[in-house]
Amino acid sequence: MSANPGSPMMTDVMPDGCRVTSKPFEELTVTELYEMLRLRSEVFVVEQECAYQDIDGKDPGSWQVMVFDDSGELVAGLRVLRPGVSFPEASLGRVVTRFRSKGYGAVAMREGIRIACEQYGAETLRIEAQCHAIGFYERFGFRVDSTEFLEDGIPHVEMVASLVP
Repeated sequence: MSANPGSPMMTDVMPDGCRVTSKPFEELTVTELYEMLRLRSEVFVVEQECAYQDIDGKDPGSWQVMVFDDSGELVAGLRVLRPGVSFPEASLGRVVTRFRSKGYGAVAMREGIRIACEQYGAETLRIEAQCHAIGFYERFGFRVDSTEFLEDGIPHVEMVASLVP
């Protein structure tokens, strides 16, 4: 199964008024950085009640994908990591969305996959996925590639996607 950005499994409709921005971490404005860290904290620390070290040294050198709604509010995002940072392959991480089932997470994923291909020549992507989100990632061609493990008290698995047809 391919996660080629033009593949049928990635045909979600882009939410009305949605705007996507992607840029290297070093080019983020202070406001963009603040909003991204705030969203990650709201979801991963507060909503999921998980105290963890979000500032892990992996953001510098990454690409940041940010999805804004029609009012300009940051509603989803992720980071694209070059090969060798988290895994031998390029990877996506800190995939976060403020609202579920609105399509914002899919927009971020499509852009993250595009950036991984364009910036890193990625042919394969590897992620660590919370187990409850496996179905979401499968829509983009990811398949489970490990046994379940706990990360910060939350069940996770590694998943991998081939980006070449």
